[in-house]
Amino acid sequence: MSTILNTNGAELEIPQVADAENFKCAIFTAEWNPKVTYALRDGAIDVLRKAGVSDTSMFVQDVPGTVELVNAAGMALNYMPDLKAIIIIGCVIRGDTPHFDYVCQIAAQGAAELNAQGKTPVIFGVLTVENEQQALDRAGGSLGNKGAEAAVAAIKMANLHNVAAGLRYTSFRK
Repeated sequence: MSTILNTNGAELEIPQVADAENFKCAIFTAEWNPKVTYALRDGAIDVLRKAGVSDTSMFVQDVPGTVELVNAAGMALNYMPDLKAIIIIGCVIRGDTPHFDYVCQIAAQGAAELNAQGKTPVIFGVLTVENEQQALDRAGGSLGNKGAEAAVAAIKMANLHNVAAGLRYTSFRK
């Protein structure tokens, strides 16, 4: 995901959905750190709405924690074949134990493995931060809303998949 630092503070540019009629997106949000994760989720939903995606084309569901996001995304890949993108949203704040490292590794590795399948893009909207202030800065604070940025990434990746599907039977060489 990009950051507001990459955009020099400019407004987040929302891309057009290439196949808006068939665009369906699942958003899974971890219930841990809800002040942060729900702000991220709301940022993602807001971007999708601004891009013209209807509420009926969004499947929004909470899961217990960040580890469970991987299972939810995998479930969606198996049972929701019409999805054009999946966004997983969580927030892991470092504590005094190695739990932070395990949760972050499971979430990142799980999302990477699902993405490597090449089916539906799984957008990693999980904050991994040192403290709550860093999380709040990224959940609508001074560093933007990473949930909104995840939705932009979801649209861009769905558009890429749409283009690739159209090239399925096209020769690349003459």
